[in-house]
Amino acid sequence: MNYKDTIDYLYSRLPMFTRIGAVAFKKDLHNTIALCENLGNPHTKFKSIHVGGTNGKGSTSHMLAAIFQQAGYKTGLYTSPHLKDFRERIRINGEMVPETFVTDFVDQQRIAIEKINPSFFEATVAMAFSYFAEEEVDIAIIEVGLGGRLDSTNIIIPELSVITNISLDHTNILGNTLAKIAVEKAGIIKPGIPVVIGEQQEETTAVFRNKSTETGSDIIFADQELHTDYTGIKNEYLCTSVYKDSVLIYKDLQLDLNGFYQLKNVLTVLQAIQVLKHKGYAITDEHIYTALKNVKALTGLQGRWQKIAENPLIICDTGHNIAGITEVMQNIRNTPYEQLHMVIGMVKDKDISGVLSLLPANAVYYFCQPELERALSASELAEQAKNYHLNGQIFNSVNLAVYAAKNNAGINDLIFVGGSTFVVAEAL
Repeated sequence: MNYKDTIDYLYSRLPMFTRIGAVAFKKDLHNTIALCENLGNPHTKFKSIHVGGTNGKGSTSHMLAAIFQQAGYKTGLYTSPHLKDFRERIRINGEMVPETFVTDFVDQQRIAIEKINPSFFEATVAMAFSYFAEEEVDIAIIEVGLGGRLDSTNIIIPELSVITNISLDHTNILGNTLAKIAVEKAGIIKPGIPVVIGEQQEETTAVFRNKSTETGSDIIFADQELHTDYTGIKNEYLCTSVYKDSVLIYKDLQLDLNGFYQLKNVLTVLQAIQVLKHKGYAITDEHIYTALKNVKALTGLQGRWQKIAENPLIICDTGHNIAGITEVMQNIRNTPYEQLHMVIGMVKDKDISGVLSLLPANAVYYFCQPELERALSASELAEQAKNYHLNGQIFNSVNLAVYAAKNNAGINDLIFVGGSTFVVAEAL
């Protein structure tokens, strides 16, 4: 098979969570273990950092990868889902896995794939681990797909576990309280391996402390150790200084990931780096400053408060749950504009009402639906939106909605595109 045939085979052959939802989630690690055993257990041949959490784990993973790359380490990065190209999921030093590796891997493992019958995610995790081992990376940043305890990535024994935060998402799989979700996320904490938690939260702190006691893992809550002194947006960089207690430790950091929510993520990243430096990793302040200013260029990250166009300003963001949309709305409030246009689409298994309740009634809405089975129809989304006095037009595709918004907007207006990672993917 050529590359296109190979990707079509993976999409059609394997159950894919992003396409069909919870029925594609395999609630144990047996398939991943079997695939990796067939490959000679590649995950045991490189060092790793494991990053989980509800929101911010993608940004955190990319920032960590950028810092390690800048420090001269050959750095693997595994994330999901992809936005435009499947190969975005698997990178080394920011470069996507070659098409030839993907086709060769599937060709060589096709018998195993059809015997084991893994999910799409399980197969891609095994592919990533095989690639990182073959290329002999110094370190790999591995982002959890969903949850943690039963996630396919959870066969690694990392140098450090990182959990960004806990909020309500995937409640049909992970549980309907923060404490229940925290139990699943805490499943990535391994015996004797330190863990950094991004945010201390009343409902989840005891879960993490109990798990770290059980595993004998040192635990640090980043927001209890570090804090930022926010200064603003300058030349499209998010500018801030970071303090430990009252001592200034990073003055005038500039982040090219300039959504205000990155102030939380950067504390998690910097606390993680402090732990890793104590473990012997050679990372200087200069590496950190340069990397954080160039995360997108170093790693290829997209979709985080990303500017698509100007005049009118078009911004997209992958935030898709209550916590994520809350942060998006803060960014919108801090952005100057005359009229707000919202291109919005969602998938069925999210808290639709919770998200809609956060959106402003004075915006012009363009309801749309991404091209996947999990998508909520644009007409149904528009109908539910009426309960929150959100009114607008209905479009059968993301591109038609974006086109209409661009036609209707004035040059000083703001067009926001989001509600789902898959809406952002199609807009890009």
